[in-house]
Amino acid sequence: MVSSISSSEEIVHDISRQALPSGLRPTAADRPGIAQPVPERDIPQQPWRTMALIVTVLVILFTSLWEWRMRTLELIPGDLGADYDVWAELRRQVDKRDVPVVIIGDSRILFDSDLDRATQLISVRPLQLAIAGGSGVPILENLADDPHFKGLAIVGMAETAYFDTQYAAVRPQKAVELSRWESPSKRGSFLIQRVISHGLAMLDDDYQLSTLVFRLDQDWRPGVKGPYDAVWKAQETAAGGQSWLWRRLEHDQRMSEHTRNVWHQLFSPKPLDDESIKAVLVRTKIAVDKIRARGGDVVFVRPPSAPDLRTVEDKHLPRAKGWDALLAYTHTNGIHIDDLPAAQNLTLPESSHLSRACATVFTDAYIRSLADQTALLHLRPNSAPRLSTRNCVQPSAAGLN
Repeated sequence: MVSSISSSEEIVHDISRQALPSGLRPTAADRPGIAQPVPERDIPQQPWRTMALIVTVLVILFTSLWEWRMRTLELIPGDLGADYDVWAELRRQVDKRDVPVVIIGDSRILFDSDLDRATQLISVRPLQLAIAGGSGVPILENLADDPHFKGLAIVGMAETAYFDTQYAAVRPQKAVELSRWESPSKRGSFLIQRVISHGLAMLDDDYQLSTLVFRLDQDWRPGVKGPYDAVWKAQETAAGGQSWLWRRLEHDQRMSEHTRNVWHQLFSPKPLDDESIKAVLVRTKIAVDKIRARGGDVVFVRPPSAPDLRTVEDKHLPRAKGWDALLAYTHTNGIHIDDLPAAQNLTLPESSHLSRACATVFTDAYIRSLADQTALLHLRPNSAPRLSTRNCVQPSAAGLN
């Protein structure tokens, strides 16, 4: 039997709906003694398919325009940037296979090493583990503590980075931590971006819209250094760890001058104290001894810098107290740019890193030199002809850097 109460509720409900204009729902006042129902509203008839088509077209149009704009700024698809995920993925290879040669250090050995050229010379592709803005010491220690590594470590050394145990040590430590454990969400995000980045230049982290807006702050706040005075973009990173100086810096004078000014602000001419120097030497020797005890070896490379930066670097840490002391204390071999006749007067667009063509010349020179200094590096028989400055510097431009 249907109750009289429920019947009356249905009658009142139906009457109230019929009495109201379309699109309005009954209120509590229309149903005395009846509980408030779930809100109801008629969906108006609209050209939904047309609207969806218009939205799709607009999204495609504005995305295409933004992509076009980013490519005019010389951003390229497939650039993986300076994300630690790339480094962490490469670092894990040491635990999965026998890695005969690794390159570690800062951005100079990173941008100034042509892995393809090195492969042509020694038949082995080095594993690139250098980090822009990072000291090579934490990475060297990480490899020294890994029993899987028994190969050759080529350590790039820019004095201001290698002997910096504070700022320059932060990035390598974060990268090492990520290589040990990476959350599923972060790993998934990286894999997705790596796939879609091959078709879109607009995904470059250094030129996201939010980043560009952030850079509008030209030190407007008194006493606060704004993001305008930071390096906007310095590198291009391809799959496999190959990194270069961003191609735009090779010809865009405004961009290269901006980057050069940043380097001069970051590099301190203040002399480094003896205690700090000794601490780095001791840490380096401990790491070198561990690697050699397993049959591996360590050699050092000092890449070039332009005279304007070299003057600051020599004041901060002269060669005798830095480079020479490092090789002597650790009983290691190495090659300094001053001792490479085939790699003099190379092009340094922003004073700190080589152009892409000159990076190939420098790689050819330092790999050949290191092959004479360690038993773990062998040149291929009948390897490619030697390169020299004339292979990357026009005669009229020689001697300008």
